[in-house]
Amino acid sequence: MVKKAKKYIFPDRCLISFSLVGGLIIALTVLALMNMAVKELSDIPHILKVASDAKVIDSIVLTMGAGFNAILILLLIGTPLAYVLARTDFPGKGIVESLVDLPVMLPHTVAGILVYILFMSRGLLGAPLEEIGLSFEDAYPGIVVAMLFVSSPYYINSVRAGFEKVPLHLENVARTLGATRFQAFIRIVLPLSARHIFNGSILAWGRAIGEFAAVIMIAYYPMVISTLIYYRFTTGGIKESSTVAFVMIIACLGAFFVLRYVSRFLGRYDDRV
Repeated sequence: MVKKAKKYIFPDRCLISFSLVGGLIIALTVLALMNMAVKELSDIPHILKVASDAKVIDSIVLTMGAGFNAILILLLIGTPLAYVLARTDFPGKGIVESLVDLPVMLPHTVAGILVYILFMSRGLLGAPLEEIGLSFEDAYPGIVVAMLFVSSPYYINSVRAGFEKVPLHLENVARTLGATRFQAFIRIVLPLSARHIFNGSILAWGRAIGEFAAVIMIAYYPMVISTLIYYRFTTGGIKESSTVAFVMIIACLGAFFVLRYVSRFLGRYDDRV
C-alpha cells in the first residue's frame, strides 16, 4: 500500500501576520514558564524533595481524580442535554442555554457560594443526602460537585457543537431503516462526534482541576492542589508555594500532551461521511 505524501502549505503574508500576532499569547505563556523554570531549576534538590512529598503527590492525584470523576458524571448527564440543545427548538431554549453558560460568567466565589448553600449539611440537597451517609462538606464528593458545576459549560457546549456538525439526514436515514432515535444516537451521532466529546472532556477536566474558590468553600479538606499551594504560600511563602506550583505545571503539561496526542487518532465526522 502506497502512502500518500503529506502536502505542506506554505503560508502567505496573511498567515504569517496572524501567526506573529497570535504568537504573542504563546510568547506570554512561554515567558512566564521560563521565568519560573529558571528560578526553580536553580535548586534541583528542593524540587525533588517537593515532588516526592507524599502530601503533594496525594494532592495532585486527588485533584486529577476528582476532575476525572466530574467528567464521568458529565458524560452521563451532560451528553443528553447537549444532544437536546443541538437537535431541538423549544420554548425557553434561550433560558436553558443561559443557565448552561452561567458558571462561565459567575465569579468563582459566587459559584462556590451557590454550591455550598445547596450541598452543605443543612442545604436543600446536602441535608437529605447526608442522612443516607453522603456528606459534601470537607469531603471528596464536595470537591467533585464543585468541579462539576464550574466545568459543565465547557463540556456541554463543545459536545453540542459536535452534534450539530453531524448531518441530520444520517439520523433520518437510520430511522427510516428501522432504528429508534436512541439507536441512531448511539450508532451514528456518538461515533461521529467522538473528537468533540473527547476534546470537550479535556477542556472540562482542565477547568475542573484548576478550580479553587468553589472547591475551598465547600471542601477545604482534603486539599486539592490549588488549596495546598495557597496553604503553602500563607505558611511558607513564595518559595514553598512556587515549587509546588512548578511540579503541578509539569504534571499538567505531561497529562495534556498525552491527551492531545490521543485526540489526533479520533476520527472526525467529515472524514467518515
